[in-house]
Amino acid sequence: MPSRRTVLVPRRGFLLYFVDFLSLLYLPLLFSPRYNPCMRRRFFVDRFESNSAQLRGEAAEHLGRVLRAEPGQLYELSDGHRVWLGRVERVALSKRGENRIEFALVEPIPAREPVLRIEVLISLLKFDRFEWCLEKATELGASEIVPLAAARADKPLLAAAEKRHARWEKIVLESAQQSRRLRPPVVGDAVPPAKAFAQSSAACKILLSERSDAPSLRDALAGLLGGRSFSDDIKASQTSGALAPEARECTSAALAIGPEGGWTDAEISAAGASGFAEASLGEGILRTETAVLASMAVVRFALGNF
Repeated sequence: MPSRRTVLVPRRGFLLYFVDFLSLLYLPLLFSPRYNPCMRRRFFVDRFESNSAQLRGEAAEHLGRVLRAEPGQLYELSDGHRVWLGRVERVALSKRGENRIEFALVEPIPAREPVLRIEVLISLLKFDRFEWCLEKATELGASEIVPLAAARADKPLLAAAEKRHARWEKIVLESAQQSRRLRPPVVGDAVPPAKAFAQSSAACKILLSERSDAPSLRDALAGLLGGRSFSDDIKASQTSGALAPEARECTSAALAIGPEGGWTDAEISAAGASGFAEASLGEGILRTETAVLASMAVVRFALGNF
C-alpha cells in the first residue's frame, strides 16, 4: 500500500483567532447605515417640525431618483442652525407635482460652524471659473461671498450677474451639503469694490494685490500677530499649542481678490480707506481661482482654523 503523507498544518496562534473573532464581530458594522457618520450625506431642509422634517424640490428629486432613497435609510438634515439624523419614512416622487421626502428625526448631531468667519470678495470673471470659485470657497468655509463689479471686469459679465444669482445660490448650497457644513454661505449681489470694502466689518482685512511693492501675505499677517513674524508664531504654537492672543481674538477676516486686469488705483485707495491691507501671494501672477484657494488656506492656517 502506498504510504500516506502527513501534511503539517501550522497551528494558529491565539492572536489570529482573536483577530478573526473581532472581524466577525465588527464586520457587520461596515454595512450598517450608522457606520462612519463622516461619510453620511447631508441635506438642507427649511425647518424641523416636532419629530419630523421634509425635503422638497430638486433636492428631494435628487435623493429619490438619483440616490434611490428608500424608507429606513439614514441621512443628516440641517436647517442652518441644528443638525439631526433623519430616517426616511416616505418617498413621494411625482412627474407633475412637487417631489417630497419625509423623515422622522432620530437624534441630534453635534455641529457648528468654524469660529473664524471669512468674507470673500471676488471680482467677477468668466462664469464657469467664477462658479468654481464659489464652490471651492464654500468648501473652505467662507461665510459670505460678495461678487465685485470691478472697473476692469468684463462689462458683459456685470450685465449678466443679476440673472445668475439664483444659480450661484444653488451652487453654494450643493457645495455646503457636500462638505457637510451647518449652513451655506451668503452670496451677495454684485457691488462696486468701494461699496463692498466700506461694508466689511471683518477684524482682519486683506486686499490681494499684484503690485510689486505690496508686502507678502506672510508679512501682512505678521501685523495681525502682534508684530511677530509668522514663522515665529507658528513655532511658538507648536511648542505651547496655542497661537498668539492677537490671532486667537481675530474671529473674522475679509479677503478681496481682484480681476485679471488688476485693481485700479482708485480701488486700492478705497480699500486702504476701509482698513484693508495690501498683500501679495508671491512673485508670480495667479489666476483668480488660484488666489481664492491659496489665500483662504493661508488665512485659515494662520488664524488657527486648520
